[in-house]
Amino acid sequence: MEISVMGYDPLGAWIKTVPSVKEALSWRNSAGITWINTECFDDHDGINALAEEFRIHSLTVEDILDAGQRPKVEEFDKYLFITLKAVCRREDPAAGPGSGETLLPGADLLDTERIDFEQISIVVTDDTVLTFQEKPGDYFDGIRRRILNNGGRINRMGADYLAYALIDAVVDEYFVVLEFLGAALEEFEDRAADDQDDTFIRDIQKLKRNLLRLRRVIWPLRESLSFLMHLDSSRISGELAPFLKDLYDHLMRAAETLETYRELVTGVVEVNLSAVSNRMNKVMKVLTIISTIFIPLTFIVGVYGMNFRNMPELEEPLAYPVIWGIMVIIALGMVIFFRRRRWM
Repeated sequence: MEISVMGYDPLGAWIKTVPSVKEALSWRNSAGITWINTECFDDHDGINALAEEFRIHSLTVEDILDAGQRPKVEEFDKYLFITLKAVCRREDPAAGPGSGETLLPGADLLDTERIDFEQISIVVTDDTVLTFQEKPGDYFDGIRRRILNNGGRINRMGADYLAYALIDAVVDEYFVVLEFLGAALEEFEDRAADDQDDTFIRDIQKLKRNLLRLRRVIWPLRESLSFLMHLDSSRISGELAPFLKDLYDHLMRAAETLETYRELVTGVVEVNLSAVSNRMNKVMKVLTIISTIFIPLTFIVGVYGMNFRNMPELEEPLAYPVIWGIMVIIALGMVIFFRRRRWM
């Protein structure tokens, strides 16, 4: 388990990467804010050591280690616990492991299964923020750079503002993924009218599945932020209220965009089904016209195909060409009639 420790105050900041929890705790910044970030959940002993040091309840530890935990906010005597889901586009396998190269929006738009979901848990105490990431990699490099560059407000405010900044960074990634899904949806709109696209339904089901997964991430977090905004806690300062409201507004906009996309997906599927149905109707129309033309011809052939002795027409020398002529005239007449009625 890789552990990074960052300490900062209005005068400056530093960051260390350490191999153990014990060493991480030795670097706690007594004069300012300490941020301890851990990656991966494989080191249960390390997480338990942090829990013991900061008096984190065993139920909270279970929530941290449960990758399927629903986003929520809980207040305890010694800390505030926040868990949420981060969303990002998976790295391109062709780029090679560890390359850091990601697929750009607009590239391979229909491969919507490249979207990853990761649990992030945040524990906020009076002067320390603990973050637990499910997978290696980082969403918070921008925040680290701001702190190391003495980036203004974040260095002057407390641990609650750092927690807000972390959540805000995760929510910003939601919009990146929504933009990607929106571009993919535009591709599906172009494909919807193609009644011979055999992979359309399979591909759009991937998009619908990812929209549903994203909805399960955004809506619970919206409820959690609403709870956090109205929480009367000593660990949430009054100065943070407008920032939480702005974050809530961003999340509401993401939720509204998501619902709009879900409605558009339903409309696109209906357009495709209509195109397929229209194509089928055209095929049935052609087959029906052909069948209708052959009904009287089949009747004539059936009558003169009966093996009766007394059929005077059969003795006539011109009977065969006359019957052929009659059938051709009937067929052409029906075709002309159908064309005049605009049935073909």
